[in-house]
Amino acid sequence: MRILIVEDDGQIASHVAAGLTQAGFAVDTAGDGPTGLGMAIGTEYDALIVDIMLPGMDGITLIEKVRGQGIDTPLLVLSARSTLDDKIRGFQSGGDDYITKPFSFSELLVRVQAIIVCSF
Repeated sequence: MRILIVEDDGQIASHVAAGLTQAGFAVDTAGDGPTGLGMAIGTEYDALIVDIMLPGMDGITLIEKVRGQGIDTPLLVLSARSTLDDKIRGFQSGGDDYITKPFSFSELLVRVQAIIVCSF
């Protein structure tokens, strides 16, 4: 299974990628919105993990563009933005789940696994 992480914080992206790789996933990363959008549209993934605050294009716009292309890949929003309005916006834009930073990797992993299972 292949996952795309769109996260501009290299340390977080590396940490999540390493954990997902250890859990048996193939992982690609993008550090900005436009690159992440291109990868999400151009490659088939089993799940996407998207930060909201990204350079070049915010994560909400990225999610809306991905969904606008008819791509229904399971999508988890991973963000430091933690207000109720932020979470609602994440879901309304097309996110399937939302987890706030700081986060537990074990929680992120089970949430990713859950959205993948629910997509079948």
